[in-house]
Amino acid sequence: MTDARVLLCTAPPDQATAIARAILERRLAACVNVVPGVESHYWWEGEIQNESESLLVIKTAADKVAELTAALPEVHPYDVPELLALPVEAGLPAYLAWLRSQ
Repeated sequence: MTDARVLLCTAPPDQATAIARAILERRLAACVNVVPGVESHYWWEGEIQNESESLLVIKTAADKVAELTAALPEVHPYDVPELLALPVEAGLPAYLAWLRSQ
């Protein structure tokens, strides 16, 4: 297990890049990939919803997760933004070192 984390967050396509940039400007992540064209289906307020979204794949260090979790509602338009942190079991050592250095 490493101290790296991958966080998943969905966002409106027209705001995903701005959210990614805000996360990076606050130095809360080393890298954010914006994956367009995600179709999300979910329960919200008692009904099944479906939306076109972009997926943010956020790479950061474990010690940044709490700060990123606190900051996300400030830069995200959803009432309840999705944010899931996944541990990274292993990775290319040079990449993991770069991630930690950022």
